[in-house]
Formats: sequence, C-alpha cells, structure tokens
Amino acid sequence: MALSEEGRLREAICDFGRSLFDRGLTAGSSGNISVALDDGGWLMTPTNASLGRLDPARISKLGADGRLVSGDAPTKEIPLHRAVYDVRGGARAIVHLHSHYSVAASLLEGIDAASMLPPLTPYFVMKVGRLPLVPYFRPGDPSVADVIRDLARHHAAVMLANHGPVVSGESLDAAVNAIEELEATSRLFVDLHGKPHRALSEAQIEELRQTFGAVW
Repeated sequence: MALSEEGRLREAICDFGRSLFDRGLTAGSSGNISVALDDGGWLMTPTNASLGRLDPARISKLGADGRLVSGDAPTKEIPLHRAVYDVRGGARAIVHLHSHYSVAASLLEGIDAASMLPPLTPYFVMKVGRLPLVPYFRPGDPSVADVIRDLARHHAAVMLANHGPVVSGESLDAAVNAIEELEATSRLFVDLHGKPHRALSEAQIEELRQTFGAVW
C-alpha cells in the first residue's frame, strides 16, 4: 500500500536524519528537522531524539497553532523553526545541526556578523547565500525568535553563534543539500583562516545571479 504524503514525509525525515548522523554532521541527540504540512502544521523531530535513530511513528506532529497533535514531545527549538516559517512563505522544511566546522567558524574572532562566510565557491553562493551570525542565545530560548525572524526575511540560512546553522528550503531535500554545502564551506573557511585565499569576485557572483538566480 502506497504511503500518504504525510507518511512519505515522516519516512524522509528519518532517512535524511540517519544520513546526516551517520556522516558525522550531527552527534548524540543534537540537531532537529521540521517539515511544513499543507494544513499549516508541521512535522518535527522529537526532543532528545538522535537523528540517527528516528521512528516515523514517533515524529512530533504540531497543528497550525503550534500545539502537539500526536507523537512524542517536539524539539525545544520550536521558536526558531516557527520564526523562519513565519516570514519565509516558500520555506517547506528547516534543518538545524550542530555540525563541527559550522560551529567552529562561528567561534572565530573577527568574522563579519552580516555575512560570516565569504563566497568561496559557486555552490555556496547558489545554495546558501549570505549567512548572518545570530548572537548567542541558550538552546530553546524563545527570545531568539525575534532576531531570527528579522534575518530570515532576507536570508535562507542563519548561523547561531556557538551553536550551529539553521537552514530553510523549498523542500526537505533542498534544505539538507544546502546545510551540507554550508558545512563544506565552513570547513574550507576554517582550514583557510589566517592564510591568503581567493574568494569569488563580484563579477563572478553577478554571473551566478544572472545564470542561476543566485541570491547574494
């Protein structure tokens, strides 16, 4: 029997979560994933759940009012997910990880809070775009929502200082691809920190805008 659309999304959350976990992009019970439903609600990974061992039947389902409908209690990071969905009408999925190099990049002194990673590769420019740094808030702090809401109006991804990236996409596949690209670029940035390097020029970025619709 074919899975319903919701059933398919539950399976996809588990499959992507396992892939991210198995490749070391998040550890323990860190990180969370959400997907928007057509009725205005969301599917979200549960609190204290490892992305590597998710059960489709236990994925948290929230109504449009943000209240739990079924499944286990949801991640405590609901405020940051909801803040992004509130202002990015095209966002259908959000991935938040504690990925090693992304967090490391957020700890470096002297980075530009308005755009913390330079345009090192064309795929970072195309899939992620400018990446603003959000000041440190404790995990689950509801006051982070206002800061993220302001930034997410103009950016598909933000970096939480000392914490990790939050990336939205028009599908779960797109959000996962973008956060993987962000982690790869963060690794390049950390490896190159303090060394002479060559980022893309404005003319090269403009070509990506014209050819692929990149937002930078």
